[in-house]
Amino acid sequence: MKNFLLAGAALSLITACSQAAAPAKPEAPAVEMVETVPELSPLQVAMNDSARSDEEKARDAWRHPVETLEFFGVEPSDTVIEIWPGGGWYTNILAPYLAAGGGTLVAAGFDPAAAPDEERRKRTESRLAEFKANYADPHFGTIEYSVFSGISGPLAAPGSADAVLTFRNVHNWMSGGYTEKFFTDAFAALKPGGVLGVVEHRLPSTATQDPTGATGYVHEDFVKARAIAAGFEFAGPSEINANPADTADHPFGVWTLPPNSKSTGSDGNTPDGFDPMRYADIGESDRMTLKFVKPE
Repeated sequence: MKNFLLAGAALSLITACSQAAAPAKPEAPAVEMVETVPELSPLQVAMNDSARSDEEKARDAWRHPVETLEFFGVEPSDTVIEIWPGGGWYTNILAPYLAAGGGTLVAAGFDPAAAPDEERRKRTESRLAEFKANYADPHFGTIEYSVFSGISGPLAAPGSADAVLTFRNVHNWMSGGYTEKFFTDAFAALKPGGVLGVVEHRLPSTATQDPTGATGYVHEDFVKARAIAAGFEFAGPSEINANPADTADHPFGVWTLPPNSKSTGSDGNTPDGFDPMRYADIGESDRMTLKFVKPE
């Protein structure tokens, strides 16, 4: 009995020692959580460029620059002609985008020679000089300059451009009576396979088109017909810049809507019952976005 108890005690001691000697399981190493930041495309980088003001960026929700330029197929190595860049809203995107990719931007501005009088000629020249000064920084690349008007020469050397882009200008050329010249000049400047991209305030097909484009709104069929007559093939539309809330029948045309938000006529009077919030709620205009191609 004594031997049995001793054997049992020895067995318990051996078991306890075995348990005490068992190595502890190593702790799993801590895993550092790293947040993945999506890589921006070159166009998205350009859209976030420091040259763009907060006011310009606020309009991205209406103008969709990345989606629009992607739809037109603009590549960073392209030669692109921007017609009447105005204050440079799109230039501030196109210039750094093309400069970073080895492309070339041609800014075809207003033509001083087409000004109706000396005062406006000097004003146009002053604005062009100011525009050039704004883009003298190498960050924007070496921008080339041209002009467009009813009497201007070629936009660029024949067959030299990959893309010609115009944003909300066709109604101005209708007023001046040289819409057809624009499409002819664009066709001549483009390489075979080159793209003509047109964004314009859209007039519903059921509405009557003012031939002078006085309201700022234009029928899609009007644009398509002029482009096709100049030799282009229609490559398709996009609804990127559509706004179904815009009825295109406002007291001061498209300029009733933001960003202009016009509320008085040339006489300085506001129409009875005019509600500016009604037009602010609509937002910016409904716009066609059309792509045309010069046949190979």
